This record gives sequence, structure tokens and C-alpha cells, in this order.
Amino acid sequence: MPSAAVTTEQRDRVLICHIDDGKANALSAEIIAAISEVVLAAERDESVSALVLHGRPGKFSAGFDLSVMTAGDVGAISALVSDGGALVRTLYGSSKPVVAACTGHALAAGALVLLGCDVRVGADVDCKIGLNEVAIGMVLPDWAFTIAVERLSKRHIQRAVATARITSAAGAVDAGYLDEVAPADEVLDVAVARATEFASLDLRAYAGTVRRLRGDVLDRMETQIAADRAAGRVPAL
Repeated sequence: MPSAAVTTEQRDRVLICHIDDGKANALSAEIIAAISEVVLAAERDESVSALVLHGRPGKFSAGFDLSVMTAGDVGAISALVSDGGALVRTLYGSSKPVVAACTGHALAAGALVLLGCDVRVGADVDCKIGLNEVAIGMVLPDWAFTIAVERLSKRHIQRAVATARITSAAGAVDAGYLDEVAPADEVLDVAVARATEFASLDLRAYAGTVRRLRGDVLDRMETQIAADRAAGRVPAL
């Protein structure tokens, strides 16, 4: 495993990807690569029907690694943001269902990871969830706009993106970041239960349906991520 912060556990036909860096679960290049590896391994493993992404207590992910985002290395920033976009696209296009066990705060890229998951179960705790880029002087990359418009509630998209509105866990259900909330000590079990419900699906039919249902969005994201990589673009400041 490329990162000690990412470990796995299998319960029956559900593979759980635990993300815990001991801090804010910032998305570094290493953690992004490790999560991506888990998703791709789950797709290849016939004993796995669904995947759960599980954060550490109180924190699902605070977003991209600030030590990279604030260091001024344009190439490193561009690579990290593009890697994050590729991860979100991998989740959204996975041939097996992906459930998020959102244990708390999910900001910026952390919220975008939620948008890439099929079902999102959030812990009913005091937390902040949302896209805060405009509040910190940034513009979302094109791929992030694409997934945000695709997944967020049409009633909330303007406030969520243009005015960087951050919500609680309950508010995140209405906005479209989450599908339901559960007590903090039950959030993983509820997420696993939701993932287990997918065991009855024909996974070949699921994969084909995902491609038909989401293909245009996935293709658009792929093109946007590739363009960012080629141009070395970074979120506008």
C-alpha cells in the first residue's frame, strides 16, 4: 500500500477503505494514489461487490494537502489537483458501487470525493461539509464544476458553489453532499449495510448502466482533467 494512512478490511462482500492520517485526512498525492489503488483492486476482485470509504473520527477529509497547495510550486499543485480529479472520476465511474462513511468534516476536495460516491452516509455530528474555495480565493477546476453540477441539488448549487456555503451534516443531505445521517458510532455499520444491499445486483449490468447513465459526465471530466495536466493549470487565485 503506497500510504500507511490507507488500510483495508473486508466484511463479507464489502471492502472497506479506512482513511486515517492521524490529522485532518488531507488528500496528498500518496493518499490519493492509495485510495485509487484500493478502488481498482476492488473492481478486479470477484469476492467484492461494493466498496466503502471510511474517514477517521470527526474528519472525512479536509481537502487537498495544504503543504502542497500553499508552497507555490505550480507544477506540484496542478498535479495534485488533477490527481484528485482523477480519483473523483474513478469513484463515480467505478464498475462496483461505492458508499461513503463520512465521519465528520468534508471540505473542498473532501466534499468532491463525497460527490463521486454512489451513496453517502454521514455521521450526525457537529461538522462542516461543503466547497469553500470561493471563500479562500480560489475557483474550482472545470472537472469539479462538472461533478458539482451533476450531484448537488439544483436548489443549492448556486449557494453551495458560488457563495461557498458550508453546511452541517443534516444540511448536507438537503444540499446533495450526503444521502442520510446516522449516529457517529453507527455510521460505518450503516454504510456497510447500504453497501451490502448492492450484493444482489448483477455487477455486469451495473457497470454497463453506470457507463450509459454517467458516460457523458465521465468523458467530460476525463477531457477536463487531461487538459489541466497538459497545461499545468491550477485553481485560479
